[in-house]
Amino acid sequence: MNDLIATYYFKPKSGVTPEFAAQAISEEQTTGTWTDISTVNEKTAYVHAFDGEVLEIVPSGEGFETKLRYPYEIFEPGNIPQYLSVIAGNLFGLGKLEAVRLLDIDIPKGLDGTGPKFGIEGVRKLTGTETTRRPHVGTIIKPKVGLTPKDTAAVAYQAAIGGVDLIKDDETLTDQKFCPRMERLEMVMEALDKAKDETGRQVLYALNVTTGGDRILEAASNAVRMGANMIMVDVLTAGFSAVQCLASDPSITVPIHVHRTMHGALTRNPVHGIAMRPIAKLVRVCGGDQLHTGTVSGKMGGKAAEILGDNAALTRPAGDLLPVFPVASGGLHPGKVHAEITTLGNEIVLQAGGGIHGHPDGTAAGARAMRQAVDAALLGVSAEEYAKTHAELRKALEKWGSA
Repeated sequence: MNDLIATYYFKPKSGVTPEFAAQAISEEQTTGTWTDISTVNEKTAYVHAFDGEVLEIVPSGEGFETKLRYPYEIFEPGNIPQYLSVIAGNLFGLGKLEAVRLLDIDIPKGLDGTGPKFGIEGVRKLTGTETTRRPHVGTIIKPKVGLTPKDTAAVAYQAAIGGVDLIKDDETLTDQKFCPRMERLEMVMEALDKAKDETGRQVLYALNVTTGGDRILEAASNAVRMGANMIMVDVLTAGFSAVQCLASDPSITVPIHVHRTMHGALTRNPVHGIAMRPIAKLVRVCGGDQLHTGTVSGKMGGKAAEILGDNAALTRPAGDLLPVFPVASGGLHPGKVHAEITTLGNEIVLQAGGGIHGHPDGTAAGARAMRQAVDAALLGVSAEEYAKTHAELRKALEKWGSA
């Protein structure tokens, strides 16, 4: 079958049967409306080829789950905004529903795009970890806004010599007057070149190029031309098409790090909105190389089973699409590394902001502590035991603990 299958959780309002509610979703998003219409008749009966179909309804919690089939032909291939208008459109306002949540989508061949240019393997080759397969360690420039380009570069240098694989802008830092994007890029890349001369390691810097749709390609292309080795996009504020535009353009020859800021407005309510799974699949279709999916132990921690499923949606075989590198970020520090790796595995980017820059001995020591925590987990040694011979890790655990 070459159609798109969408899975929803829903709660009908009192007096509404689950069968009626599921059919209402199917009709609203395809050929139906709230009443009979004269424009569908014997002469135009061909439109029923575009009807949606309720495939199943099963009880779930206080409501139900349903799988709906949307015909391939109602989609415009490659038009992600149009996909969303079908699978996540007016249905959220249907008066017969108390709540409805898009849980998952199965995207058929032909609607699945070209995907990432780099994926996990490409990013690992850039950083030299394709053999070791260890988790990557990343950091975010903190404070997230306010630093000058010079001070931003100084922080990046310390993180790089400490051992991180990735340094990224935070979601709110773009091209403000206090830290202009291109000036920041130039100084950070100079700092990373210096760190590479000293350590032999290539560190990636995800420069936030998020801006209006009419300017984002120009901003990203200029950044790549000026030496950027990774770019970042806030996918939900800029739109999926922003990622798609950059990934498909030949001038963008670096990986795309995708931030999910604003996702909580969609994903946090367990019975209404949009789960992370469809977002993850659409980012992969659009060409993101890395995507934030959450932590099992951090400040924005989620349910392990959901995060594992989201990460699997990014990494398991999916036609010709390369796998996307999942990113665990939000409240991580060296004491939480073991829980993340034990649960999420090695194909993960462990990203710590405050958990690196808040180290008692500074950013470089914080980065070393994170790397030491990763080494301990891979050796099957507790962080506490490893800390006995690794001072940076010991001081991190003394400050933040290991829970």
